[in-house]
Amino acid sequence: MADTKAIERAKEHFSKILEEQLKRIEAMKEDQGWTDYASLDTIIIGICWGDGIGPYISRSARMVLESLLADEIKKGKVELRDIEGLTIENRVKAMKAIPDDVLAELKKCHVILKGPTTTPKKGDPWPNIESANVAMRRELDLFANVRPVRVPELGVDWVFFRENTEGSYVLGSQGINVTDDLAIDFCVATTQGTERLIRLAFEHARKNGIDKVSIVTKANVVKTTDGKFLSIAAEVAKDYPEIKWDDWFIDIMTAKLIDPYRRKDFKVIALPNLYGDILTDEAAQIQGGVGTAGSANIGKRYAMFEAIHGSAPRMVEEGRAQYADPSSMIKAAAMLLSHIGYVDKGKKLEMALEICTQFEKAKVMTGRSNGATGDEFAQYVLDTVRDPDLEKKWLSYQNQQA
Repeated sequence: MADTKAIERAKEHFSKILEEQLKRIEAMKEDQGWTDYASLDTIIIGICWGDGIGPYISRSARMVLESLLADEIKKGKVELRDIEGLTIENRVKAMKAIPDDVLAELKKCHVILKGPTTTPKKGDPWPNIESANVAMRRELDLFANVRPVRVPELGVDWVFFRENTEGSYVLGSQGINVTDDLAIDFCVATTQGTERLIRLAFEHARKNGIDKVSIVTKANVVKTTDGKFLSIAAEVAKDYPEIKWDDWFIDIMTAKLIDPYRRKDFKVIALPNLYGDILTDEAAQIQGGVGTAGSANIGKRYAMFEAIHGSAPRMVEEGRAQYADPSSMIKAAAMLLSHIGYVDKGKKLEMALEICTQFEKAKVMTGRSNGATGDEFAQYVLDTVRDPDLEKKWLSYQNQQA
C-alpha cells in the first residue's frame, strides 16, 4: 500500500525545487551583459587557498601571477586579493557550502583563482554539506566549465565545454529519501542554460578557426534532459554553417578518447555537467594526470579558475604537501590571464608550462622528496617564461612532434 504521507512530503519538496528553478530561468532571461575587463579601473583577482594541498599549490600559482603582473599591480591596474575562510572547517562551522561572509568577499572580485576544496562524502567525519564548487558556480552563475587538454605527440588538442549550473549536480544535495526503500535525485535542463553553453562552444570554435564541435549525451536512454540538450545543439548549430557538428553517447565517447585513430578528430566538445566531469578527468589523465589540467568556470559577470583535482588530504597527512604538483593551478592562472585581457602573458605561460611538463622536464614533480617542490617548479616555469627564445623553443618542440 502506498505511503500517502511520504508521497505528500516528496511532492512538497519537489514543489520547492520547481519554484527555485523557474525563478532561475526568469533570471537567465534578463541576460546581463558580459564584464568588460578593459573598462575596469582595477581588476580584482581573488585567491582562495582551499583545503589540503590547496594552500601549497595556490601559493605557487600566486607567485607566478604576482611576477607576471608586477607592473600592472604596481600601477593599480590589477589587485591580488587573498580570500580567507573557504576551508572545510569554516564551512562546517557555518553549515554552508560557502559561508555568507566569504561569498560577500568573492562577489567583490571580478575573477577568482581557487584552490581545491574538500567535499564530504558518506563516511567522512564531516557533515554532508554541499560542494563549494557547485555552490560557487550557482551563486556566481558560472555556467560554463572550460577545460583544454593538449598532448601534441598524440595529436590531442581538445577543449571541453561542460555545463556547470544544471544537470545532475546542481541539485545533488537536494535529493530525497521518499521512504527507507526509495531514494530519488534530480537532473535539470533548461532551454536558456543549455543554449548559452552550447553557443559559447560554437563561438569558441568560430573565433579560433576550429571547424568541428562534438556534442556528448546519453539521449537514447535519458530522453528528456539529455534529449533537450541534443535538440538545442541541433538548433544552435544552424547559426554556424561553417562548423561541422556530430553527437556521441557518453559511454562510447569514454572509449573513443583513448582510440588513437578516432581521438584526433575531436576538437571542441560540449556536454552536460556529469558527463563533463567524467570525460575531462579521463582527458587529463591522457595529458599526464589530473594534476596537469586547469579549469575555467565562466559566467557573464564573474569567472573562476581552478585546479581540476581534489585536495589530496593524504599528501598533507604524510608530510608531502610541499611536493604537490602546481601545474593545474598554474594552467588555471594562464587561462585567467587570457580571460582578463592579458592574452600574450597567458599564451607565454602556457608555452612555458608545456615546455616544462612535456618536453624539457628539467624539474620533475613526483609528489615526493625525490622530485621538485611546488615552489621550485613554479620558479622553473617563470624562468622559462622569461627566456627571450621562449616562442622559438616552443615551436621547435612542436615541429619535432609534427
